[in-house]
Amino acid sequence: MALIVQKFGGTSVGDIGRIKNVARKVKAEVDAGHQVAVVVSAMSGVTNTLVDYTQQIGPDVDPREYDVVVSTGEQVTTGLLSMALQDLGIDARSWQGWQIPVRTDDVHAKARIQSIDVTEMKAQMESGQVAVVPGFQGVSDEGRVATLGRGGSDTSAVALAAALRADRCDIYTDVDGVYTTDPRIVSKARKLDKITYEEMFELASLGAKVLQTRSVEMAMKHGVRLQVRSSFEDTPGTMVVNEDEIVEKEIVSGIAYSRDEAKVTVVALEDRPGVASAVFGPLAEANVNVDMIIQNISQDGKHANLTFTVPEGELRRALEVLEDRKDDLRFEKLLSDSKVVKISIIGVGMRSHAGVAQRMFQALADKSINIQVISTSEIKVSVLIDEEYTELALRALHTAYDLDADAA
Repeated sequence: MALIVQKFGGTSVGDIGRIKNVARKVKAEVDAGHQVAVVVSAMSGVTNTLVDYTQQIGPDVDPREYDVVVSTGEQVTTGLLSMALQDLGIDARSWQGWQIPVRTDDVHAKARIQSIDVTEMKAQMESGQVAVVPGFQGVSDEGRVATLGRGGSDTSAVALAAALRADRCDIYTDVDGVYTTDPRIVSKARKLDKITYEEMFELASLGAKVLQTRSVEMAMKHGVRLQVRSSFEDTPGTMVVNEDEIVEKEIVSGIAYSRDEAKVTVVALEDRPGVASAVFGPLAEANVNVDMIIQNISQDGKHANLTFTVPEGELRRALEVLEDRKDDLRFEKLLSDSKVVKISIIGVGMRSHAGVAQRMFQALADKSINIQVISTSEIKVSVLIDEEYTELALRALHTAYDLDADAA
């Protein structure tokens, strides 16, 4: 007998028929003799509707009341799924975040989980009862409902699995596992049986939508075994595990891409000590997230062009911040481009292999794709290219690193 946490996202519980399908999947685990806790999201589209209601009230609503409103979607789903399980003869009950309780800090709409007291829930589970829990929420130190931010249900599931010391946490979604890249673009993409926490974290942070970044980070910290599975197919998924569980490590395990990028170039910036801090300090104060950075020194040795990337939605704010400080920074002009994409190769095998980046650069050069910016870390290499070459680049790199399905 194992203790399993199952998490079902919005598309998995999108209507009553799908909720009944989820109930059958939960019943299968109960029938196999396992203890089960289920974490659910709001039905697809519901949270967006609730957020829209708050925006119609006004732009500066009380974040505590905002959390009261947007957290109700998950409460509805827990009740409906509990009913569906009871209809199948399964003993089940819903537990709201404040009933468990899931304790969070007081940063409403972006709260972080501090602790989960599973004493009473675990006792009920040991008697055979299925616990149905809302994702995305908890209760603050002030006793108010607090939400974890969009995508927080994955984090809720992993945190609950850690608190329960679960044998496994299954994340059910509309895909049947983690692929080497987006199969909608690369038809030869293949599903991975296993992937390391580090690789999954990088994939999630670099554009892959399968798992939420915070949930992978938490799973790695607490050693929670994750499995990404399909809500609509009964097939094995992808296990997210420690590196030592993967005997034969791929040099590159996956290729991610992010279209949510914009490039900014500060032209003819005076090259002097402290100038980088003068540029990036105000951006940080304005909550602009800077990613890739490159600096080129001019021929006169006195000026430099500083290029960096920001999320596309923050481009206007970044340009406004820098224009406001043009007199102090003493640059010639600002250039920007939002028609770019970041392509990243990820793999723990990079640590022990030379020439990994060179193969990437050569594969892109062979397709006449110009690289605008490069950034690297221990297990990833990212490049910025023109967005029109996204599909060509993904396919070329997928083949270059022997990831194509027919090469497996």
